Amino acid sequence: MITFAVILVVSGALLLGAAWGIYGKLAQTWEGFLVALAGGALMISAILELIEPATKEAPLWQVFALTLTGAVCFSGLDYLVKKTWGSDSGGGLLAAITLDGIPENLALGVALIGTGPLQVAALSGSIFLSNLPEAAGGAKEMADAGNSKARVFLLWGLTALILSAAALLGNFFLAGVAKKVLALIRSFAAGAVVSSLATEVFPKSFKEDRYWAGIATTLGLILAFYLNQLGE
Repeated sequence: MITFAVILVVSGALLLGAAWGIYGKLAQTWEGFLVALAGGALMISAILELIEPATKEAPLWQVFALTLTGAVCFSGLDYLVKKTWGSDSGGGLLAAITLDGIPENLALGVALIGTGPLQVAALSGSIFLSNLPEAAGGAKEMADAGNSKARVFLLWGLTALILSAAALLGNFFLAGVAKKVLALIRSFAAGAVVSSLATEVFPKSFKEDRYWAGIATTLGLILAFYLNQLGE
């Protein structure tokens, strides 16, 4: 039950964000602040919930190699997405969030296997905070470009389904996999997440919120670290 609840909350952020972007309003600076907050939380969660546990189950060099591979794969695919849809279009952001969200949600599904509730809360909460403002910005840009609101919302709903499926696959189909393999999957996902922070999250947050983004990032890091320590 907790698996479905966590996945529903995280993927539901895309639907809430899309509705927020189409029908609601939020100052650009606040959007940037929230994105930076989520980025800080995701950064520390990737280290503490994905990379650090992986080092206990697999050789260090393999963990580092898979982490780097995840970053290379995301960066390469992100480049192709931007070349196809453009770096500033809502469609490009939708594709980038899908590309970024698959390893994030796969890692979330894997993290639900034998992980404490507070560690899962730190990871899922940071993903939720990341998805919400990004979906709002992307949906708004797509609606402003002349697409019907119903079509835009449908596209983001389909994205939420895809990411939910990734989390379910990670949780149900990898439950019996050897711990070393799970550790390497976590490492790959962590590399993709860190790469997405560097290329998508932090540049966007600084553009919209300037130097407050640094403070928001630190607050997110502190929050995720605190939740992790509570679960120790």
